[in-house]
Amino acid sequence: MGNDFHGHFKMIDDSQDTPLVQEPRLWQDERWTARVIKNEDDDGWAVAMYKAGESEPALVGPWTMGRDKKNPKPLDGSAFITLVKTASEFVRRSEQQLHATLHQSVIVNGTSGRVTVLLDVVPDEDSPYAVLSAQDERGATVAEFKVDAGFKLNRQTAQAWADAEFAKPGSGRR
Repeated sequence: MGNDFHGHFKMIDDSQDTPLVQEPRLWQDERWTARVIKNEDDDGWAVAMYKAGESEPALVGPWTMGRDKKNPKPLDGSAFITLVKTASEFVRRSEQQLHATLHQSVIVNGTSGRVTVLLDVVPDEDSPYAVLSAQDERGATVAEFKVDAGFKLNRQTAQAWADAEFAKPGSGRR
């Protein structure tokens, strides 16, 4: 017998383990949940979109009043699909913006050719910092230093660093 378990396993349909809710004020699929909530700013309604496993909404937006002008319009399948597309696009753009903020690069002229200056921010909660580095045209690292997370990388600061022969920023060496 040993480790031969062939034929002793029953196929399990995971989709039935947690039934997905599809109610007038709460609609789910495997990745998203839409919840109609009272709008805190006025007498209207809002819809909050939550990614699966997240406690904070990825997006909150206004929601339509129902015919009675008192209660919210019920959620339905087509509205949910539109909300998922909007929330997914919002999350994607936010992630792209965060990536662009945390990882910047500028190409400048160094003494021996073009140099790519990179700034990679490490958003540590306790002590955020950044790594400033320079790579030559072959991709070899010319210099690398830990700098303040607020270091401003632009063409001017990158060129000034190259002109200073990649001395440690703030060291005063020219």
